[in-house]
Amino acid sequence: MENTTATKSPVLLYTEQTPNPESLKFVTNRMLYRGTADFREEDLAREWSPLGTALFDLPYVKGVYISNNFVTVTKEFNYAWEDIMLKLKEFIKAYVQEDKMIIKDGFTEAMDAIEAERGASYEYSDDDAEIVTKIKELIDTYVKPAVEMDGGNIEFKHFKEGVVTVILQGSCSGCPSSTVTLKSGIEGMLKRMLPQVKEVVSEMG
Repeated sequence: MENTTATKSPVLLYTEQTPNPESLKFVTNRMLYRGTADFREEDLAREWSPLGTALFDLPYVKGVYISNNFVTVTKEFNYAWEDIMLKLKEFIKAYVQEDKMIIKDGFTEAMDAIEAERGASYEYSDDDAEIVTKIKELIDTYVKPAVEMDGGNIEFKHFKEGVVTVILQGSCSGCPSSTVTLKSGIEGMLKRMLPQVKEVVSEMG
């Protein structure tokens, strides 16, 4: 049996600041998970993500968000990044290098089913349905890429009487500057492009 590990490129990992002082983005040169996996609850991580579970086992980890080639870790308030950043870096690097499972199969489908159930409770008129499609397109095209750079994610939740509700995930959740981003950036853009939009509010995902 050939030893294939020798030919494997080493895992490179660097950190990036996020607008949220409690969250740090750990970026790797490997695709970890195609999609977004937000584990704010330890129980959800234990059910679906071996990497999330391993991180939650560390006393200073409060939230884990995995998307594409990065992991955003939100720490507990009573720890300082200078004390835990290197430990986390080494931990994630070693985990990825060993090719351990990141997210279990079926996670996307399970989350989609929950989302569909949520969405089913919102019935839109034909006019609103058209606006909802446009809102989703604008968020996907203009907002998501910028938010992902900061280690977070934004999802459309619903639209009612001129109010767009979005869900903030990853570093955006609980971030002091996310309100500013939401109000000045996203709300401003949607109002300009879609006069039917009066306000954008957020829910924690």
